[in-house]
Amino acid sequence: MFEDRPDRDAEVVLVGRSNVGKSTLMRELTGHSFSTGGKPGVTRQPNHYDWAGEDFMFTDLPGFGFMSGVEDEHREAIKENIVHYLEDNAEQILAGVVVLDGKSAVDIIDRHRERGNIPHDVEMVQFLQANGIEPIVAVNKMDKVDDEDERLDAICDRLGFYPPWQQWEGETVAPICAKRGSIGALEECLGNRFREENRDDLLKFVS
Repeated sequence: MFEDRPDRDAEVVLVGRSNVGKSTLMRELTGHSFSTGGKPGVTRQPNHYDWAGEDFMFTDLPGFGFMSGVEDEHREAIKENIVHYLEDNAEQILAGVVVLDGKSAVDIIDRHRERGNIPHDVEMVQFLQANGIEPIVAVNKMDKVDDEDERLDAICDRLGFYPPWQQWEGETVAPICAKRGSIGALEECLGNRFREENRDDLLKFVS
């Protein structure tokens, strides 16, 4: 099980498959470096980042799905721990940011569906909603995508958000490129979420 969660009443969690750029995004959001690597599954425990005197933190949860060199059993245990963490802390979580790889997400989702499986990303969006955590979808690596609108519409379609994607802009869908520090669309979504939750005191963390 995941341990040592800081005692904070407001939290934003990052969830997603291994290797979609969550740790890089965490660095951009906090200004603090975390272990990143080309090898999936580098993050095995949550990375929390909080501020002294502030009742808020960002949490980067371990990646789920395929991880090279990680046994199935361990992979399932990580996924189970993520589920328990989200269930146990749902009251404190203001936003669950589902990070996708804009270039490969549609292909991966379609491949799982063809095999008769529920794709992890779709499952995670539905799981967050079922636990009262409204998801924000951060579509990363958009610098590698040719037709942005077409790709974002396809992602919305797969995740159960009716296209066109623009109607979710600023609230639920955020095209970003964490590696280049281009995360303004996500910060806008988070800022709007904080306002909805009457937490204007947190806006400084996304501006």
